[in-house]
Amino acid sequence: MESVQRDPAPERRVVREIVARHGIAWDSVRPSPVQGEAARVWLLGDAWVLKVAREGFADDLRKEALVIPFAVRGGLRTPALRDWGEEPLPWLLAERAPGRPADGGEPGDAGLRALGRELATLHSAEVPDEVRAGVPADVPGDPRVEIEALAGRGYLSPALADWLNRWLDRLAGERGERAEGTLIHGDIAAGNLLFAEDGSLTALLDWGDAAWADPAVEFAKVPPRRLPPVLTGYLDDGSRGGRQTLVERGPGLVADVLWHQLSWAVLRLPGKPRPEGAHWSAQPANRLLELLRLYAEELPEPWAGWMRSQRLP
Repeated sequence: MESVQRDPAPERRVVREIVARHGIAWDSVRPSPVQGEAARVWLLGDAWVLKVAREGFADDLRKEALVIPFAVRGGLRTPALRDWGEEPLPWLLAERAPGRPADGGEPGDAGLRALGRELATLHSAEVPDEVRAGVPADVPGDPRVEIEALAGRGYLSPALADWLNRWLDRLAGERGERAEGTLIHGDIAAGNLLFAEDGSLTALLDWGDAAWADPAVEFAKVPPRRLPPVLTGYLDDGSRGGRQTLVERGPGLVADVLWHQLSWAVLRLPGKPRPEGAHWSAQPANRLLELLRLYAEELPEPWAGWMRSQRLP
């Protein structure tokens, strides 16, 4: 990935040039209280947001500049791109979306169902060749091979590694028909979602992790106990078959999503600690504990039956 200077002088130059070019009052410019890993974010008054690439993340902003116009044309709740450029650092200027992140990173069920509908729209869209060519292909390997390696390095006992692999074998047999790859957002974390006061979803932000992948990979970024409302919105859509689609596709989709959730959880175990990480899965053990939480808490039907049926007999 291309490196970008960290010297703050070029960043200040970008901000001043964009402010002058678009006639924005300088006294309305301020850093956003929420900053991303890939870019420094500036609020330009109440109408615009400017992102300037951090070192090593130039390609993420280029990808956003390609994908955002496609997402907006497709009717997704994504702020429109106003302008973008490469000099002196990669940057992009977008509309400022209404709403705010969910309190405590815990959106309500209505907002999560709306998110599922947004993702259904994205995954069923016809993607132009130039957009597909501009995003990387995400082809996950078989986690069962990695689990054996983790056991050999002492992260898992041989008996537990065997149990996990038998669970993955069972999930592999119950996963739905393998979907062709599709464009995924790739980072539907709480910090990339905005909601109105009534809990309705207002915006899906930050397309820097967009990829061409199995659509079930998209849901690996959702805390497991939050999957039921998201997947309900994703499947229970009148334009796509309604309740019949939910009943027919639900069990296979659950197995597909749990395959990725379990894979990511186990393979995260040898990762370095991230005490400063705010994302729900930032720390190495979080994903496994969130899966435990999924099975420990009460879930709504029909999801409770489908998710709990995925355990070994």
